[in-house]
Amino acid sequence: MYELKVTSHFAAAHNLREFYGRCENLHGHNWFVEAVVKAKELDKIGLAMDFGVIKKNLNAVLDELDHQYLNEKDEFKVHNPSSENIAKFIFDRLAPPIAAASEGRAKLYSVSAWESDNACAKYVTDEVF
Repeated sequence: MYELKVTSHFAAAHNLREFYGRCENLHGHNWFVEAVVKAKELDKIGLAMDFGVIKKNLNAVLDELDHQYLNEKDEFKVHNPSSENIAKFIFDRLAPPIAAASEGRAKLYSVSAWESDNACAKYVTDEVF
C-alpha cells in the first residue's frame, strides 16, 4: 500500500454553539490541513497519483472555506464548525475528485484539520480498498 500526503491551509472564523466556554465567542483560526491518499498499485510510470492533482483538488475545497464565517455556511448551520466537522466536510468534498482523477486506483484515506500548532482533528475512512 502506498500513502501520499499533501498539506495546505485556510483562514476562517467560527464559534461553537452550546460550548459554554471561550470558543462559544466568535474567533478565528489559521487551519493547517493534511490529506492522505492511499493506493494499492502504481500507474505505468510509477506513480500512485500526481501530487499536483491532489493539491489542486484540496485547494479547491479549501477555497470554499477560506476567509469565511463558517457558521453561516449551510453545512455548519446545524452542526458546529468544529475541527472534527471541518475535517469531515473536507473529506466528503475531496474524496470523489480524488477517486475520479486516479481512475479508482487511489482513494482518500484521511483528512486532518489542525486549528493550532498542537491540536487537530482527523477524519479517517474505514473503506479504503
